[in-house]
Amino acid sequence: MSQRLTSLLVFSFFGLTPQYRVSLFDQVHDLVYHGGGGFIYSEIYNMPIWLRKFHINKISEYNQEQNDKIEQSQKGSTSNKNAVRGPNVDPSNTYNF
Repeated sequence: MSQRLTSLLVFSFFGLTPQYRVSLFDQVHDLVYHGGGGFIYSEIYNMPIWLRKFHINKISEYNQEQNDKIEQSQKGSTSNKNAVRGPNVDPSNTYNF
């Protein structure tokens, strides 16, 4: 009975890899933080992967649209801000001493 038995626990396919754990916790953090208060930790942790990715993509699309709108509004108003204007006074109405 000196046979050596190897345990199945030695193999790495049980549990999460360190890289996957970091990815999972990044996704959980992003959805809790950027989700606008609509998610809690346990919901996201137990959420299917495809649904987590769906919500992350939707939040990313929304943020991109908001950034585009902000850039467009800033481009439209920069030309007026940089123009130097004098006072709105007609020279004929000034006092001539």
